[in-house]
Amino acid sequence: MSKIITFYILDTSSILSGKQISIKDVKLITTTSVLNELKPGGKDYRKLSYLLENELSVLEPKKSSIEKIVEISKVTGDENRLSKTDIDIVALAIDLKKNSDYNVIILTDDYSIQNISNYLKISFCNISQKPITKRFKWIFKCRGCGKKFSKNIKVCPICGSSIKNIVSKSKKIE
Repeated sequence: MSKIITFYILDTSSILSGKQISIKDVKLITTTSVLNELKPGGKDYRKLSYLLENELSVLEPKKSSIEKIVEISKVTGDENRLSKTDIDIVALAIDLKKNSDYNVIILTDDYSIQNISNYLKISFCNISQKPITKRFKWIFKCRGCGKKFSKNIKVCPICGSSIKNIVSKSKKIE
Protein backbone atom coordinates (compact mmCIF):
# COMPACT_ATOMS: atom_id res chain seq x y z
CA MET A 1 0.00 0.00 0.00
CA SER A 2 1.43 3.36 -1.00
CA LYS A 3 1.66 6.32 1.31
CA ILE A 4 -0.54 9.35 0.58
CA ILE A 5 1.54 12.46 -0.16
CA THR A 6 0.05 15.84 0.76
CA PHE A 7 0.75 18.77 -1.54
CA TYR A 8 0.13 22.35 -0.52
CA ILE A 9 -0.17 24.57 -3.58
CA LEU A 10 0.78 28.11 -2.57
CA ASP A 11 -1.10 31.03 -4.07
CA THR A 12 0.45 34.49 -3.87
CA SER A 13 -1.86 35.39 -0.96
CA SER A 14 -0.41 32.57 1.15
CA ILE A 15 3.07 34.04 0.79
CA LEU A 16 1.93 37.65 1.27
CA SER A 17 0.02 36.72 4.43
CA GLY A 18 3.21 36.65 6.47
CA LYS A 19 1.96 33.49 8.21
CA GLN A 20 4.33 30.60 8.86
CA ILE A 21 3.72 27.72 6.46
CA SER A 22 4.49 24.34 8.00
CA ILE A 23 6.68 22.24 5.74
CA LYS A 24 6.73 19.09 7.84
CA ASP A 25 5.36 15.99 6.06
CA VAL A 26 4.01 17.97 3.10
CA LYS A 27 5.29 19.03 -0.29
CA LEU A 28 5.05 22.72 -1.09
CA ILE A 29 4.57 23.75 -4.71
CA THR A 30 3.67 26.84 -6.65
CA THR A 31 3.77 28.12 -10.22
CA THR A 32 6.04 30.51 -12.10
CA SER A 33 3.18 33.00 -12.32
CA VAL A 34 3.17 33.25 -8.49
CA LEU A 35 6.93 33.88 -8.52
CA ASN A 36 6.42 36.62 -11.11
CA GLU A 37 3.93 38.43 -8.83
CA LEU A 38 6.53 38.85 -6.09
CA LYS A 39 9.17 41.41 -6.99
CA PRO A 40 12.72 41.20 -5.58
CA GLY A 41 13.26 43.04 -2.31
CA GLY A 42 11.24 43.24 0.87
CA LYS A 43 10.12 40.69 3.42
CA ASP A 44 7.66 38.92 1.08
CA TYR A 45 10.39 38.20 -1.43
CA ARG A 46 12.71 37.04 1.39
CA LYS A 47 9.98 34.65 2.56
CA LEU A 48 9.63 33.34 -1.00
CA SER A 49 13.41 32.91 -1.26
CA TYR A 50 13.44 31.02 2.04
CA LEU A 51 10.64 28.73 0.82
CA LEU A 52 12.43 28.11 -2.49
CA GLU A 53 15.57 27.12 -0.57
CA ASN A 54 13.57 24.83 1.74
CA GLU A 55 11.39 22.47 -0.27
CA LEU A 56 9.19 24.78 -2.36
CA SER A 57 9.02 23.38 -5.89
CA VAL A 58 7.86 25.23 -8.96
CA LEU A 59 5.67 23.33 -11.42
CA GLU A 60 3.64 24.40 -14.42
CA PRO A 61 0.11 23.17 -15.11
CA LYS A 62 -0.70 21.38 -18.33
CA LYS A 63 -2.22 23.47 -21.09
CA SER A 64 -5.27 21.18 -21.15
CA SER A 65 -5.87 21.82 -17.44
CA ILE A 66 -5.58 25.58 -17.96
CA GLU A 67 -8.14 25.35 -20.76
CA LYS A 68 -10.44 23.31 -18.50
CA ILE A 69 -10.30 25.97 -15.77
CA VAL A 70 -11.02 28.73 -18.27
CA GLU A 71 -14.09 26.83 -19.50
CA ILE A 72 -15.33 26.03 -15.99
CA SER A 73 -14.83 29.65 -14.92
CA LYS A 74 -17.32 30.61 -17.64
CA VAL A 75 -19.84 28.22 -16.08
CA THR A 76 -19.35 29.59 -12.55
CA GLY A 77 -19.11 33.20 -13.73
CA ASP A 78 -15.61 33.56 -12.27
CA GLU A 79 -13.92 34.09 -15.64
CA ASN A 80 -13.34 37.82 -15.08
CA ARG A 81 -12.46 37.32 -11.43
CA LEU A 82 -9.60 34.87 -11.96
CA SER A 83 -6.15 36.12 -12.93
CA LYS A 84 -3.72 34.06 -14.99
CA THR A 85 -1.99 33.16 -11.72
CA ASP A 86 -5.28 32.03 -10.16
CA ILE A 87 -6.02 29.84 -13.20
CA ASP A 88 -2.53 28.32 -13.07
CA ILE A 89 -2.92 27.46 -9.37
CA VAL A 90 -6.24 25.63 -9.83
CA ALA A 91 -5.05 23.95 -13.05
CA LEU A 92 -1.98 22.63 -11.22
CA ALA A 93 -4.27 21.23 -8.53
CA ILE A 94 -6.24 19.40 -11.23
CA ASP A 95 -3.02 17.93 -12.63
CA LEU A 96 -1.84 16.67 -9.24
CA LYS A 97 -5.25 15.42 -8.18
CA LYS A 98 -5.20 12.90 -11.04
CA ASN A 99 -2.78 10.83 -8.95
CA SER A 100 -4.79 8.93 -6.32
CA ASP A 101 -1.78 8.87 -3.98
CA TYR A 102 -1.83 12.66 -3.71
CA ASN A 103 -3.82 14.77 -1.29
CA VAL A 104 -3.92 18.26 -2.85
CA ILE A 105 -4.76 21.42 -0.91
CA ILE A 106 -4.61 24.96 -2.26
CA LEU A 107 -3.47 27.53 0.32
CA THR A 108 -5.26 30.77 -0.56
CA ASP A 109 -7.36 33.65 0.71
CA ASP A 110 -8.64 34.36 -2.80
CA TYR A 111 -12.42 33.83 -2.83
CA SER A 112 -12.62 33.14 -6.56
CA ILE A 113 -9.99 30.41 -6.28
CA GLN A 114 -11.95 28.97 -3.34
CA ASN A 115 -15.21 29.20 -5.31
CA ILE A 116 -13.95 27.34 -8.36
CA SER A 117 -11.98 24.87 -6.21
CA ASN A 118 -15.13 23.98 -4.33
CA TYR A 119 -16.98 23.54 -7.62
CA LEU A 120 -14.21 21.10 -8.73
CA LYS A 121 -14.06 19.36 -5.32
CA ILE A 122 -10.48 20.49 -4.77
CA SER A 123 -9.56 21.10 -1.13
CA PHE A 124 -8.44 24.56 -0.07
CA CYS A 125 -7.31 26.14 3.16
CA ASN A 126 -7.50 29.82 4.02
CA ILE A 127 -4.55 31.65 5.51
CA SER A 128 -5.63 34.98 7.06
CA GLN A 129 -9.24 35.57 6.05
CA LYS A 130 -12.34 33.51 6.70
CA PRO A 131 -12.99 30.91 3.99
CA ILE A 132 -16.04 31.05 1.76
CA THR A 133 -19.17 29.47 3.22
CA LYS A 134 -21.18 29.44 -0.02
CA ARG A 135 -20.33 28.62 -3.59
CA PHE A 136 -21.51 31.29 -6.02
CA LYS A 137 -22.64 31.37 -9.61
CA TRP A 138 -22.10 34.86 -11.03
CA ILE A 139 -23.99 36.59 -13.82
CA PHE A 140 -24.03 40.11 -15.19
CA LYS A 141 -26.84 42.64 -14.85
CA CYS A 142 -27.41 46.04 -16.42
CA ARG A 143 -27.43 48.85 -13.85
CA GLY A 144 -30.04 50.72 -15.91
CA CYS A 145 -32.67 48.40 -17.35
CA GLY A 146 -31.92 45.31 -15.24
CA LYS A 147 -31.38 42.94 -18.20
CA LYS A 148 -29.27 39.91 -17.22
CA PHE A 149 -26.42 38.55 -19.32
CA SER A 150 -24.47 35.30 -19.05
CA LYS A 151 -21.33 36.89 -20.53
CA ASN A 152 -19.53 39.96 -19.31
CA ILE A 153 -20.03 42.97 -21.50
CA LYS A 154 -19.10 46.53 -20.59
CA VAL A 155 -22.16 48.39 -21.88
CA CYS A 156 -25.78 47.24 -22.13
CA PRO A 157 -26.81 46.96 -25.78
CA ILE A 158 -30.37 47.88 -24.80
CA CYS A 159 -30.00 51.05 -22.72
CA GLY A 160 -26.27 51.87 -22.78
CA SER A 161 -25.78 51.60 -19.00
CA SER A 162 -22.83 49.82 -17.38
CA ILE A 163 -22.98 46.17 -16.35
CA LYS A 164 -22.36 44.85 -12.83
CA ASN A 165 -21.52 41.39 -11.53
CA ILE A 166 -24.20 39.82 -9.30
CA VAL A 167 -24.78 36.46 -7.64
CA SER A 168 -27.24 34.34 -9.59
CA LYS A 169 -27.20 31.29 -7.33
CA SER A 170 -25.47 30.31 -4.12
CA LYS A 171 -25.05 26.92 -2.53
CA LYS A 172 -23.97 26.39 1.06
CA ILE A 173 -20.65 24.55 1.32
CA GLU A 174 -20.94 21.38 3.35
